[in-house]
Amino acid sequence: MCSILGLSSYHDVAPTLVKSLKKMEYRGYDSVGVAIKNESDISVRKGIGKVNAVNDNLHMSELSGHTGIGHTRWATHGKVTAENAHPHMCNTDSIGVVHNGIIENYVELRQDLEKNHGIIFKSSTDTEVIPNLLQIHLEKSHDVKRAIMDTVQKLKGHYAFVALFKTGELVGVRNHEPLILGISSNDLLLTSDVVGLPENISSVIYLENNQFVIIDKHKHEIFDFDGEVAQFVVKTIPKNYQNITKGSYAYFTEKEIFEQPKTILVAGEENDYDLKKIVEFIRDSDYVYVTGSGTSYHIAVIAKYLFSRFAEKKVEHVMASEMKYSSRYIIPNSTLFAISQSGESADILESVSIGKKKNAKILSMINSKNSALARDSISSIGLNCGPEIGVAATKSFTSQMAILYKIADKLCDGCLAIDFKIVSDAYTKMLSNTSKIQELAKSIKHIENLFVIGRGIHYPIAKEGALKIKEITYIHAEGIAGGELKHGPLALMDSSTYVIVINPDDDSYVDNASSVNEIKSRDAKVIGISNKPDPNYDYWIQIPTIREDLYPLIEIIPLQLISYYLALERGIDPDYPKNLAKSVTVK
Repeated sequence: MCSILGLSSYHDVAPTLVKSLKKMEYRGYDSVGVAIKNESDISVRKGIGKVNAVNDNLHMSELSGHTGIGHTRWATHGKVTAENAHPHMCNTDSIGVVHNGIIENYVELRQDLEKNHGIIFKSSTDTEVIPNLLQIHLEKSHDVKRAIMDTVQKLKGHYAFVALFKTGELVGVRNHEPLILGISSNDLLLTSDVVGLPENISSVIYLENNQFVIIDKHKHEIFDFDGEVAQFVVKTIPKNYQNITKGSYAYFTEKEIFEQPKTILVAGEENDYDLKKIVEFIRDSDYVYVTGSGTSYHIAVIAKYLFSRFAEKKVEHVMASEMKYSSRYIIPNSTLFAISQSGESADILESVSIGKKKNAKILSMINSKNSALARDSISSIGLNCGPEIGVAATKSFTSQMAILYKIADKLCDGCLAIDFKIVSDAYTKMLSNTSKIQELAKSIKHIENLFVIGRGIHYPIAKEGALKIKEITYIHAEGIAGGELKHGPLALMDSSTYVIVINPDDDSYVDNASSVNEIKSRDAKVIGISNKPDPNYDYWIQIPTIREDLYPLIEIIPLQLISYYLALERGIDPDYPKNLAKSVTVK
């Protein structure tokens, strides 16, 4: 969700903080702010809007000081206002805090601080209780470590925060939400995401749950919440997570769509051992539960189709946020396969916790092998597609799907025999000429409702296509199974309705042709995504002819492109859709 940063350096930190906040903006972009310790006090500058706009107005990067904190916000408590933007200061302006997550008991803490300590709150956020608790406990103990320990005992919820003290200390605290310490010879940087690391930092320590780090005079010490010295491991960040740029592309979303001919070839290829381990666990399980949220949930549905059809496994897909209501049905000797791009989403981590309590074996598919989800798994496989900055998942979705096909192939002892070069070539062909999709986007940019239909394994693709359209165009889009048209949706069909039909020439083609006839008889407009033309299509988006069981891998590309070009036609920044963030780390 929110981006949090803290930096201690031998040089002025504000320029680096602002640059890193810009790179992390996909985690939250309602508002932005920094607090910098100078020789005498802490200077705060914050405002509503994206990093560049606020910096142009407030000149955050021009502040002077060698220690500071920064934040981009995705609002959870309190409206998007300058007062609610982070950092938040305590009443004496001696401690500033940036925070990610939710303080569940903030109302009672706030009431106590107001009544018994005379604290005056300036915002309506849950965050502001943290610096004031730190202030009160520091006044009692005169010890930063003790103040942190006393404060975290009061806080309930999942959170991470970085605190800047007027006396010079920088403190990072992790409780379920991600927090990473980056280390170089000149800098110590705390961040909620490795994407925020400056180019000179490649060595990191992932703080474990219920740990905090104190940085003072360019030295760091890590403790658990009981104050005991904690053990840690220094890791190296892959180079493709550093110096991330859009290159020649206008948006990260566009870049990531057009990277897919390459990323589909390397999906899951970092370590074949991980893939084999996951296959072994799935093969030996009596029942497999596959869970995810949003795009990753659609991958979970595809997993059921693939594993059931090609490996004859008993598979159930469960939405991560619904796992708590389905946990009683988890049977012995089962496997929970958790899928997440970030590996930090609150819903997915909670579902894993539930699975562990039921003694399920935890497997995962993630884009960051050092994420919390990977560390919670007995085996995990990385997408290997590089960082994905656009909020709407594109290359991560096709990489996830490719790995599912590889798992299914191994489960059925090579019955699929997929040559992903054929899939890559199909991507290149579709991406080399997008003019027809751009023309379609121009002609339908005025619509406010859209249906996407598919049957069988194409149904979750329809759901994913509808999600892409909702996310970055703000058009109400609904993915439905073709056979369900006559059970309700036909009531909405008229001359103003547009329907995208996913209709490759496979075993679903004839049934879908019947659905197209039903739609056309109600005067609705049909956009066909198919390798075969049909006179009932008002618009035909042609996809290459390919082996039947591989169509899900290629039919998603036109849907991504339709979403992207529709966003541009409607004047929307596809990288930063309103109200959404890339990694949803709160429930």
